[in-house]
Amino acid sequence: MNCARWLPEQVFIYRHPVDMRKQIQGLSNLVTEHLARDPGDQCLYVFSNKARDKVKLLIWHRNGFWLLYKRLEKQRFHWPDWFEGDALLLTHEQLDQLIDGYNLNGMRPHRQLSFAHSV
Repeated sequence: MNCARWLPEQVFIYRHPVDMRKQIQGLSNLVTEHLARDPGDQCLYVFSNKARDKVKLLIWHRNGFWLLYKRLEKQRFHWPDWFEGDALLLTHEQLDQLIDGYNLNGMRPHRQLSFAHSV
């Protein structure tokens, strides 16, 4: 099996807590209505509950949706706090770190600055 076919084009993490009773249709509606994106675009969408101890990942693959669910028994996911809108674009590496329990808020690089030459 070619694993590269499973890599999403982009990874979007949804800012707001989601009712974990939502299934594929409810989550894909959030993608369409709140993110103004096509849930079948082969991007991965990440959702969490208010307690941040559960996540669901939604992705379209070839002819149907995959819905992955992870529940932590005692710990919490550290949701990023540097959002500007309803969703944040993550790298594949950041997604792995988030799922593994790393706090991405503490792993932010320095802010990018523009050089301005004064005369």
